[in-house]
Amino acid sequence: MLAASARGRPRAAGHALADRHRRRALGGNRQAVAEGEICVILLQTIDLSKQFGDVHACDRVNFTVNKGEFLSLVGSNGAGKTSLVNLISGHLAPDSGRILFEGTDVTFARIHERIRAGIARSFQIVNLFDVLTVFDNVALSIFSRERKIVKIAALADLDRDVRREALDVLSQFGLAAKSAVPAGGLAQGERKLLDVALAYALRPKLLFLDEPTSGVSTREKTQIMDTVSSVVRAGAVTAVIIEHDMDVVFRYSDRIVMMHEGKFLADGTPQEIRANKNVANILLGAPLSA
Repeated sequence: MLAASARGRPRAAGHALADRHRRRALGGNRQAVAEGEICVILLQTIDLSKQFGDVHACDRVNFTVNKGEFLSLVGSNGAGKTSLVNLISGHLAPDSGRILFEGTDVTFARIHERIRAGIARSFQIVNLFDVLTVFDNVALSIFSRERKIVKIAALADLDRDVRREALDVLSQFGLAAKSAVPAGGLAQGERKLLDVALAYALRPKLLFLDEPTSGVSTREKTQIMDTVSSVVRAGAVTAVIIEHDMDVVFRYSDRIVMMHEGKFLADGTPQEIRANKNVANILLGAPLSA
């Protein structure tokens, strides 16, 4: 069971950056937030820390994700991006700090509990059942969402609702025509889309995508991101992507957060991040401004 978070606690220091975004017009393809409209906080971390030896992967990170955002998490290799997502998704345990999801403390919840609460993720290295069809991969994801056990041989006899849902997910991601193809026979861009589709089939409220465009051509990047952006926005799913391609980041993000050495260096709209000298210095490998 997930423990309810304490009410009435004072807000942790470091939330000024997040608070600024509550009444800010969003960038990317979103409709601007009306003046005075209050955004709903979906996820919040409070002084979240994780250390590996002498390396501070996350150093007292205060991170807020508002409901409905398409947020990009950027930074150089080793900045702490994947560690932060691993902490939130339950693949790492924090040394200290708290994680709140919809106001509920999930800091020490198990992975399947977080999934059922509405947190899902894809991985940089695609994890598919290559010998199974594209359809069967999605069907298994649907069953795992309900923590049901199904024999592989029984996938052909799925009930009507599961079949309909699996085909609907594939249709949304442009993979319906490939439903009977073994996953191992897909092109790299299609494999990336299927991996995101498996996470989406878990019916998340918050979807983390780790490098969804890595290892594909520029044309495939556009196809992947156009599809993913369209699907998650239509489904009212909040998305956080880890991405190194800044052209992708600036084109699709409502908000961009840059990490550096386990801390947040910048947090703003695409326009603000473009104008941030420290961000430019990190991307160019130059020293930070004093």
